[in-house]
Amino acid sequence: MDKIKTGIMGVGAGLVPIFDYLYGEGEAVAAIMAALLFFVIMDWISGVRAAKKDNTYASRYGLDGIIRTFFILLLPAGGHLLDVVLYLPGVIFGALALGTLYHVLQSMTANSIRAGWGEWLPLPVMNALIEWVKSELDKKIQRAESRKEEAVKGNGQDQV
Repeated sequence: MDKIKTGIMGVGAGLVPIFDYLYGEGEAVAAIMAALLFFVIMDWISGVRAAKKDNTYASRYGLDGIIRTFFILLLPAGGHLLDVVLYLPGVIFGALALGTLYHVLQSMTANSIRAGWGEWLPLPVMNALIEWVKSELDKKIQRAESRKEEAVKGNGQDQV
């Protein structure tokens, strides 16, 4: 058991300074990044469910999503590094982190609606959400349809 504790402590000792360097220190930074990571995971869950529901799930697209997510999670880090260079008090970090969180929330909501989970929300809330994510929902539906067409043409050999 002591080896496991030592290993976990070693990983934490290595990752926390890297996190602090990339994103900055403080409770607000940790909370924003935790919220962003939480909603990214919710976006993945709803996206996979929506893709399986409309038969557009493809492993190739999912792998691209992992790379996209890594890129998205690095945007606030770049903002923090620019804040350090420009001696700003977290302005660019905050703008990129909250802008990214806004986009992820839109994507998650649109995926949830595509997955058929929107019926669990009261009608006024549902109408407000649909209006809020309309353009994102339209893009997702269009991408799903084009992936379906590719699969029909025989380009979907890697579908899972």
